[in-house]
Amino acid sequence: MTGQRLLVVALLAGFVLPVLASAASAKKAGSPVILNSKVTILLGADEPASIAEAAEDLASDFEKVLGSKPAIVNRTEDAGAVTILIGYQSKILGSLRPAGLTEPESFSISTTSARWKKGQPTKVVLLAGADMRSTIYAIYQFSQEYLGTDPMYYWTDHEPAHQEQIEVPAGLKKDFPAPVFKYRGFFINDEDMLTGWAPGEKKDHTGISLEVWNKIYETILRLKGNMVCPGTWIFPDDPQVPLAGKRGLIITQHHAIPLGLNVARWPDNVPYSYTEHADILERAWKDAVAEYVPNQEILWTVGLRGLSDASYAAADPSVRNNDQALGALITKAIADQMSIVRASHPDAKFITSLWQEGARLVQQGYLKIPPEVALEWADTGYGYLQDKGEVAKGQGAYYHVAMMNSRANQLTEMVPMDRVAAELGRYIKVGATNYLLINTSDIRPVSMMTKAVMDVGWKGLPPEAAGDFYHQWASAEFGEKAAAQVADVYTAYFAAPAHFPVRPPAAGNASGNNEPALEYGDNYHHTQARRILLTYMIGSPLYSLPGQAPKWTPPRVFAGLPGQSGAQWLPAAIADEIQRCDDAQPRWDALWQKAVAAEALVAPERQNFYKASVLAMIAINQESNRILSLSAKAVQAAGKGDTAGAHEAAEQALRSFDAIHKAEADAEYGKWKNWYRGDWLTGIGRTQELMQAFEKYLDDPQSPLPAPVFWTGWEAYYQIMHYEGDRSADVK
Repeated sequence: MTGQRLLVVALLAGFVLPVLASAASAKKAGSPVILNSKVTILLGADEPASIAEAAEDLASDFEKVLGSKPAIVNRTEDAGAVTILIGYQSKILGSLRPAGLTEPESFSISTTSARWKKGQPTKVVLLAGADMRSTIYAIYQFSQEYLGTDPMYYWTDHEPAHQEQIEVPAGLKKDFPAPVFKYRGFFINDEDMLTGWAPGEKKDHTGISLEVWNKIYETILRLKGNMVCPGTWIFPDDPQVPLAGKRGLIITQHHAIPLGLNVARWPDNVPYSYTEHADILERAWKDAVAEYVPNQEILWTVGLRGLSDASYAAADPSVRNNDQALGALITKAIADQMSIVRASHPDAKFITSLWQEGARLVQQGYLKIPPEVALEWADTGYGYLQDKGEVAKGQGAYYHVAMMNSRANQLTEMVPMDRVAAELGRYIKVGATNYLLINTSDIRPVSMMTKAVMDVGWKGLPPEAAGDFYHQWASAEFGEKAAAQVADVYTAYFAAPAHFPVRPPAAGNASGNNEPALEYGDNYHHTQARRILLTYMIGSPLYSLPGQAPKWTPPRVFAGLPGQSGAQWLPAAIADEIQRCDDAQPRWDALWQKAVAAEALVAPERQNFYKASVLAMIAINQESNRILSLSAKAVQAAGKGDTAGAHEAAEQALRSFDAIHKAEADAEYGKWKNWYRGDWLTGIGRTQELMQAFEKYLDDPQSPLPAPVFWTGWEAYYQIMHYEGDRSADVK
């Protein structure tokens, strides 16, 4: 490797100066510290349980590399001649405690020696932090740098290489400063895949098994995160909540469940009105606060939204179409919620997330946020933050790398690195680095950009361009031989989708100009294909908003003018989808060929992950784009009386479903068996069933349609929340 390449690698890791300084000091210090099967891990008995959990992970990492698991001891007399010493508040550190660890969440990795036993000096690798979490970060950073552990290993199946011994430079002293963003973590949202793949239900009394939750928390910590929003429609006492605390993570809530109140389980017979029944909501908020276990570390989210994830105005006619009144009511709710929390948590810290109408109300001046509440801007779901250039120091971001909204991506990567750099770069530049909550959905399909955004949260923006970032990821995950071609695949992937037309300014655009031309995602391909097929067969699809009765109308987003019939909407939708998808299809097909050619360069042991994270990702989008075009063409032919042409288009579409299922099957290796069983939200299988029903309809319009044909999307949450039984929010 050339000196220039070494410098690039060091730059990508973000540790140029420590690396160079450590190399220089190692030459002066003498022989390296050799870690082999005799190494011990020394952890004071007074260290927090969360650090002990991380130490167990380190022991497991050593076992993968060396073939044997080192003993974890709590007394110096039990330590071996070469010892990993982990310390935050332990008395064992004594005179070994490093100086300079004063910033929160700063840590260091160093080598030293100790004389714990007469006549037997101990070589020590010291992993130390300024506090509990930074000590955990020191453990995982050491494992990443010296054992070769991929922080995303659980999702990438990337195990470290076997070694006979590990060398750590003598005289090593690496200091890691405080993170760039103060709060950093995951929002596990719309978790259909995780729930279908690893349900907890009866065993764990949670939607996702506690074993998998534990791996999620481990991943956050390996990525230097410190908080988690552990699920979408959960209760504060769900088992994964205290488990997060045990692992050392801060609990936070998302915008739709302020104070943790599960409004998706609001009792049917209880009014939800902060205007007329404020006492009911206040009791519910108090009960939600009381449901958290004592000593749970919480970053409290305050605000007011409607039932499920709708604007509060949808539930209260008194503020509907009146932004000034809505803003005033939410302002009052925030003040009341803060008083409720402070009654039992006087030192509580608060944030509010400006999702959808929240951004608009603040920008209009109708929603007043108290100074002690940190304001966090949300993105549009596509990675474009909605502050319109108004973000200020001390604020933060709620950011999606996956999104379930009938338009974006739930099953595949969605947000390119250049967008991340541009949007989060604005925030870093003005010091809006209080908070970075990343909506990861089910994590596995978006493992690359999950790591990328978390790295930005910890270290700030990488110095390299987007293409260099893709090269770095590809090199680490697939081998240097494949890196250049796979990096080109990623670049082409993000450029391949069809786009919606440019829209007038909305609440999101940082420039205040036209809304960016958003990409077609896997959600949209299937949502729109189903709408086209259903509109042709039955007139207009049935849909409903959360908390409202179903309505027999054209699709609410894509129907055009209010009152427009399916017959009016359908021809324009068909023409648009054929034109846009057919324009994109050559890009998808060329990308597929490029990705298949690159597969031959991938390291043999990494080809399963390549199939899962690259080939399956491309196949889902490539064939879904084709399916939407063919659905439109099939209905177009049927409308002209060309039954044979409609059948031919439908049969081609069904072959595309077969291609998707093959790619998904290749991605379900090992522990990932049945991963796609939980695809309830994008619903590729439902689109396929509807296409099969359409073929029968062509020959017999009286043939029955499959159930549930009028799928609104919310049925998926019956599966996700199945473990909750008939439990509802406590409003006593």
